[in-house]
Amino acid sequence: MRRSGFSFPLAMLVRGIFTVAAIALTAATAPMVQAQQSGSSTPGSQRECMPLEKRPPNAPHQRPAFPGQTRACEARSNVAFDVIVLAKGLVHPWAVEPLPDGSLLVTERPGRMRIVTARGEVGPPISGLPPVDARNQGGLLDVALSPKFDSDRTIFWSYAEPREGGNGTTVARGVLSQDGRSIEQVRVIFRVLPTYDGTMHYGSRLAFGPDGMLYITTGERSDAPMRMHAQKLDNHLGKTVRIAPDGSVPKDNPFVGQQGARPEIWTLGHRNVQAAAFDPQGQYWIVEHGPQGGDELNLIIRGLNYGWPLVSYGEEYSGEPIPGAVTAREGYQQPVYYWDPVIAPSGAQFYTGEAFPEWRGNLFIGGMKDRVLVRLTLENQRVTGEEHLLAERGQRIRDVRQDRDGALLIVTDEAKGELWKIVPKK
Repeated sequence: MRRSGFSFPLAMLVRGIFTVAAIALTAATAPMVQAQQSGSSTPGSQRECMPLEKRPPNAPHQRPAFPGQTRACEARSNVAFDVIVLAKGLVHPWAVEPLPDGSLLVTERPGRMRIVTARGEVGPPISGLPPVDARNQGGLLDVALSPKFDSDRTIFWSYAEPREGGNGTTVARGVLSQDGRSIEQVRVIFRVLPTYDGTMHYGSRLAFGPDGMLYITTGERSDAPMRMHAQKLDNHLGKTVRIAPDGSVPKDNPFVGQQGARPEIWTLGHRNVQAAAFDPQGQYWIVEHGPQGGDELNLIIRGLNYGWPLVSYGEEYSGEPIPGAVTAREGYQQPVYYWDPVIAPSGAQFYTGEAFPEWRGNLFIGGMKDRVLVRLTLENQRVTGEEHLLAERGQRIRDVRQDRDGALLIVTDEAKGELWKIVPKK
């Protein structure tokens, strides 16, 4: 089951962090002395370390709001593993989801979903899926199993839906046939509104929590005239969304009953969220594509505003400042962590398995820009260390999932993409 957990309504960062004085060391060159690094030292201990990231930042004048918010200590777990290439020749795969029988559901952005067996046999495209708008960043995107899949064989998927006047992120559900060749009883349960004629920033990770609700991430559609939608409650752009599996709105959503607000909204002020996961304690985390020098890790708290485009680290990809943005503003959440330069995050998984005990509790994130698997260590809701893995393979990592045997599953976003299984080295 994809990223299960329970969303805690606990405020992680109090507003007082916005008044913390800027630290004196620049993010570009200064080591984070006395930083904590779990995974390579006793939890809670203090040690001198050097940050993993040594390249100059895109926004060197900006300062983090608190120590450790960027450029964490380099964390080396020294875990030996093998990479098994289960499948090749997948066309821009976007998501992988383990099935109970050991096989894997894989989506391909042009609009295909396939089953790959545990032995790596690639099945034909599953029939019954609705059309997608596969231009640029659009297409068939995430897939997740129903929490009751063993009994109802229901799956949920997101896609860029072609619509009159443009397109938009849509979530549908359907029943996977017993032979795995078709999806039946297809029904749309959520449409991001408004429709927009663009091809960027669909967001679209799906995650079920143990509260039984489906959490959905969206994008703000990228173009400058669309950005401020992320700050408005009358639309779904630049939001996290919470709905029931049948598409109905839970009565305890934060904006239910508020005039002019979309009741599905859980949080607002996001840019383009393509990575989301629940941690072992049931807290909901997202990793969002930011501007140049502003990718963010956020702990999601019910009803809060995460800033975009009014509060952000980084700069425009043109190198110009983000119009009207500052790095801190009262009433807006700070990211737990940000990357400058960016990693282009997609896919996230908190590791809970037995195959790699040294990684238990770590957060794995797909990195597309530097073509790495990012591993973060966390302690007390702070990042304490960062490691980059699989750089030697040179492929854009689009999704990372934990298999039922504790292995890690990865799909790579390439014209001839691959499906990998990370297992302990023999």
